[in-house]
Amino acid sequence: MNFWTYISRFIIKGRIPILIALAIITFFLASQMQYIRMSYTEANLLPKNHEVNLEYNKFLDIFGNEGNLIILATNDSTIYTAKKFNNWNALSRQLDSLPLVDFTVSVGDIKKLYKDTENERFKVAPLFESEPKSDEEIQKIKKDLFNNLPFFDNFLFNKKTGTLRTIIYINKDIVNTAERNKFILKTLKPAIESFEKNNAIDVKISGMPYIRTMNSKSLNDEIGIFLGLALFVTSLIFFFFFRSHRATLITMFVVSIGVIWAFGFIGLFQYEITVLTALIPPLIIVIGVPNCIFLINKYQQEVKKHGNQAKSLQRVISKIGNTTLMANVTTASGFATFIFTESKLLNEFGVIASINILVIFILSLLIIPIIYSFLPKPKEKHLKHLEKRWVEKIIDWMENIVRNKRITVYIISIVLLVSSIIGVYMIRVSGSVIEDMPKGKNFFKDIVFFEKEFGGIMPLEILIDTKRKKGVMKLSTLKRMDKLNDVIDEIPELSPSVSVLNLVKYSKQAYYNGNPKYYQLPTSQERNFILSYTKNS
Repeated sequence: MNFWTYISRFIIKGRIPILIALAIITFFLASQMQYIRMSYTEANLLPKNHEVNLEYNKFLDIFGNEGNLIILATNDSTIYTAKKFNNWNALSRQLDSLPLVDFTVSVGDIKKLYKDTENERFKVAPLFESEPKSDEEIQKIKKDLFNNLPFFDNFLFNKKTGTLRTIIYINKDIVNTAERNKFILKTLKPAIESFEKNNAIDVKISGMPYIRTMNSKSLNDEIGIFLGLALFVTSLIFFFFFRSHRATLITMFVVSIGVIWAFGFIGLFQYEITVLTALIPPLIIVIGVPNCIFLINKYQQEVKKHGNQAKSLQRVISKIGNTTLMANVTTASGFATFIFTESKLLNEFGVIASINILVIFILSLLIIPIIYSFLPKPKEKHLKHLEKRWVEKIIDWMENIVRNKRITVYIISIVLLVSSIIGVYMIRVSGSVIEDMPKGKNFFKDIVFFEKEFGGIMPLEILIDTKRKKGVMKLSTLKRMDKLNDVIDEIPELSPSVSVLNLVKYSKQAYYNGNPKYYQLPTSQERNFILSYTKNS
């Protein structure tokens, strides 16, 4: 008695204990699904000890988490009317009062820097003292804002298009937690939607916390769609070939248990649902269905051949078991290679994928023969698909090509191989954060809006270490930074930078009584006067 014959007898004789064991394991893994959680951070394929990650962590140690900005904007021209302008600033104050918001910055929060000559220091004054009552007052504020305050251009407004922005700084402690999603979906969005409804203004929303939240929500919503489509398409194809409701339902039952186990293992290992792990349940379906096809098709062939149901079930396990085992082991081994990478994301994907590919093989091998052992022998109508002429014609055609057209096959294979090699060198490597996001979603359209209006919202930080205390205030350092700033401005993919340069330039403008033509770096002589005002401020 060989190994597979022993396995077949064990499965058939122990079918009741096996079903009970499978039910218990399924119940246990289903209970682990409660520990599944969505990923609240950006996908990071780099190892923890990679130099880029080390530099990034060093930056976070110095400046803290930078991804806590949510940005609102509108380019509706009616925003420059008294009622809507005041409501826009009221929205900012409303959001600022929320406990999970550190602070907000809007047009109503702008403070103008001016020179106090008597005390030789700088002071600040609000852009407008009281809430404007008329449209004429709004136009004066707009003119002052656009013409005299270049410091805030591309930060709180776009001078060319008239777009206004509000910046929301949320609590850094919730940036990478479920609380962020709850805040954005249950508090922030309803408040903005209410503002839009009451003022008939379209508000664009973006910022890394918002993008991550909406992307994870989209991913969570689409997991069910992916699973449904995978089950529907595979069951449709299966039924098309087998023409059997019973065989189709058995197959769907097997892969559904496989999906439950897949989610269960994710929860058991305390892994997060990421872009990669979200692919595992559909992967299990498309791998599990062929396993079921092999087993059911062989069972029906054996029944048609000799009519003995028990013998047919034993032969299914002994003859197809070895073939499907090798196929599934090689597939699982391929995915298991990810386990040896230093990337946490790839490592988790490799672990879950390889385990569940082997699991779906075991489930197929156990459940299908056991279920059929309880059912009556297939009738003649269930076996008609084995005699389909068009399938035989396709197989005969393929056999003829392999036997008699070998040279043609070799030539076509070489052409395809060369084309594939050329294609490999044409692969475009993309580091875009938004590359895999759904293009049709509103939050993606808002990203495009901010790219057009403000050059984007994705942060790019450059850390400059002067190697000396207060070295950043040296004029020579500021001039070198200004040259770097000019280089950045020439790069079309980058928006105008924000740095200490902007504040220094604004200080010089204030020193010259707010004249915008002096929004520039001071000379060495001016620096001393301006610095003395700064120290007294």
